Amino acid sequence: MTSQTTHASVFSASSAIQQATQVRLMIFDVDGILTDGSLHFGADGEMMKTFNVLDGQGIKLLQNAGIATAIISARQSAIVSKRASDLGITHVMQGIHNKKSAFLTLTKELQIPHQECGFIGDDVIDLPILLRVGFAASVPNGHEEVRQRVAYVTKAHGGKGAVREICDFILQAQNKYQAAIAPFLDVSNDDC
Repeated sequence: MTSQTTHASVFSASSAIQQATQVRLMIFDVDGILTDGSLHFGADGEMMKTFNVLDGQGIKLLQNAGIATAIISARQSAIVSKRASDLGITHVMQGIHNKKSAFLTLTKELQIPHQECGFIGDDVIDLPILLRVGFAASVPNGHEEVRQRVAYVTKAHGGKGAVREICDFILQAQNKYQAAIAPFLDVSNDDC
């Protein structure tokens, strides 16, 4: 057994829940997390990405519950800027290859301690953040080196509901889930 496997084995469902209770800022990688990691190029070189609407609603639920959201991505994309704008994500850092530096800048700007941050990433470029946050998550199709070092690996794949799963997990850990979905369950003001 490697030391990496030993490190991963210390995490349990209860420790992941405990870590998620502290999250005040949730940060998302894009390729492989908000998308399935595929890059589609048209004949003119334009790039296309596909986002999951369930993930978007999860991000909105986090925000409505008072949890700040951000994106830190190695790629630069107008598509990501548009999606972030649509979701009300105001902290968007793209074209970032030194994710540690971006993370340190963001947390200093927002004055949020590292242990009160969460991050979901899928590749080794994400490790400098994943190893610093209080709640680290990945996806089942993420790189093995990443999956071994996080508190939570989603059941859903990147771009296929993983972000929603993480958002729901955080809201449930913080006992905010029922309040978050309550407005959608209210049928008391129906006019017939």
